[in-house]
Amino acid sequence: MKKKLVRSRTNRKLAGILGGISQYFGINAALLRILFAIAVVFTSFTLGLVYVLLIFILPNEGDGMIR
Repeated sequence: MKKKLVRSRTNRKLAGILGGISQYFGINAALLRILFAIAVVFTSFTLGLVYVLLIFILPNEGDGMIR
């Protein structure tokens, strides 16, 4: 089965973007959140805008998928 990048329904703090990315790549979600928070500051909040865009682009886990 092909892996698909989706927003996590179970591993979420805000919208599930970082939880979905951590599931897709198989890395720790807490570590990814810490790295993301640091990166947001160093990119002058550009990554924050990318995060907001991904909320509208990525589907929720289970939406539109046949089970």
